[in-house]
Amino acid sequence: MGLIAMALALWAAGWMLNVRLATGPVAQTRAAQLAVPIIFGLTLLGIWELVVRGLDVPGVILPAPTAIAATFAAQIDLLWQDFVQTFVKGALSGFAMGCAAAFAVAILADRTEFLRRGILPVGNFMAALPIVGTAPILVMWFGFDWQSKAAVVVVMVFFPMLVNTVAGLQDTAAMQRDLMRTYGASYLQTLIKLRLPAAMPFIFNGLKISTTLALIGAIVAEFFGSPIMGVGFRISTSVGQLALDMVWAEIVVAALAGTLFYGAVAALEKRVTFWHPSHRR
Repeated sequence: MGLIAMALALWAAGWMLNVRLATGPVAQTRAAQLAVPIIFGLTLLGIWELVVRGLDVPGVILPAPTAIAATFAAQIDLLWQDFVQTFVKGALSGFAMGCAAAFAVAILADRTEFLRRGILPVGNFMAALPIVGTAPILVMWFGFDWQSKAAVVVVMVFFPMLVNTVAGLQDTAAMQRDLMRTYGASYLQTLIKLRLPAAMPFIFNGLKISTTLALIGAIVAEFFGSPIMGVGFRISTSVGQLALDMVWAEIVVAALAGTLFYGAVAALEKRVTFWHPSHRR
């Protein structure tokens, strides 16, 4: 019970420190804004470690963070191979193809009223299809290597990106479009100089949604067929072997990859849409 008491004390100390940082005179500084989530995360890890040790929780139910870290360090080469197979080959390639195709179709739909009215209801229907139902079919079509995972990712990211891009292209005011016509601007000039800049917040919203969907799609697709590597493959086989420390190590890899991917897109958005009110100080 001593470890449980230490966990409670750690929670109280972390809570008090975060409250002081979040509400004190340094709350608006960059250092405090970074320190609060870091302290919160470290507090949770410390409580996790103490509770698992104090209650003697079996490793096949919930391994301690130190055990997960030891597995992560010992299997770093294998985890890197899984990361390359799932994220670089499957998720990233599917993300690029799906978002590029959605952007091109959105431009066509914006130009053609018939296509816009027809494709958006179909997109809503396709987006509602369960990934666990479509992934096995695509794996059978495209094989067990990364191509099938990329195909699953394309299906998952295409319609969210399409809907956001079409909505963004429609966001300009009628007065702005009338002004461009008064200047004698062509459709392409209006698209490049007015409508695409106005649509950028919507486009980046679709890209940020697609970052998480891409990684989820690639991992889920690996449950239904994969070469002997990949995050989804490793999680599936490790669960069967009751190697929960390896499962959690793969979860850490997926979480880090997803966070960095989302953060990269968000950083790019801030540079591209610096003029938007949401990025003004």
